[in-house]
Amino acid sequence: MGESKLDAGLFIVSTPIGNLRDITFRAADTLRDADLIACEDTRMTKRLLSALGIDGPLTAYHEHNAAKMRPRLIERMQRGDAVALVSDAGTPLISDPGYKLVRACHDADIAVTVLPGPSAVMAGLVLSGLPTDRFQFCGFPPSRRGARRAMLEGVAGVAATLVFFESARRLPACLADMADILGDREAAIARELTKLHEEVRRGTLGVLARGYEDGPPKGEVVIVVAPPGERTVDFDVDEWLRGALGDMSVRDAASAVAIEAGVSRRDAYRRALVIAQEIAGAPDDSSPSGSRS
Repeated sequence: MGESKLDAGLFIVSTPIGNLRDITFRAADTLRDADLIACEDTRMTKRLLSALGIDGPLTAYHEHNAAKMRPRLIERMQRGDAVALVSDAGTPLISDPGYKLVRACHDADIAVTVLPGPSAVMAGLVLSGLPTDRFQFCGFPPSRRGARRAMLEGVAGVAATLVFFESARRLPACLADMADILGDREAAIARELTKLHEEVRRGTLGVLARGYEDGPPKGEVVIVVAPPGERTVDFDVDEWLRGALGDMSVRDAASAVAIEAGVSRRDAYRRALVIAQEIAGAPDDSSPSGSRS
């Protein structure tokens, strides 16, 4: 058993997502006093500890070794050690395997303490200007387009603001799929949060997608999407489609009306097909009565 000032157990410690000064006094004290610090990447955590003047013992705990390391960490805490759990940035357990360690601690009757702090999820949501009374964190969408679109279809009807993480490289393709499946909702792209080049872009999903057609941005990205609106494909949208079909193809008309109406391109395209067939089957008022083509 070590000489820690902390009681035995697991301490979930939030770390800065970009700005080092966002570390809390309590987090720094806990990292300094812990018998062991479990982290995703020891190199990242070493840099943080060095900046804080802390020289604590580290061990890697991530998705690739979690099953092997979990029993060892449990054993150390049962012997009386205080173990601090950190992620590379932000609050642990958000898109990492930490929850399994927390569950194992509960099962073993080991005390778990959380030290709240920085979170890219909360920072992006608060900066977005979108409703915050109800939201759902959706993590990283799948990298493959088919799986990503299936995931988006699964959350399309959720009556809440949606928050996603995404790699900058996949952002343009992801936004295009979101506009197609979720409809052209209001959204915000929060990039490089708390850092020198922090940026928040706001607009509809379609507008934001077109804004990255020349290439993806750099840095860490949070996507925040407004809840589904009450407007659906109805009589008004049908009228807009009828007007657009006079000058455009079915696909172009559906795309244009989807953006204006805030509905999904898929729904608009389905309605456009129906209306185009109705128009094609309607009698030509300019033809003489009784004439046949």
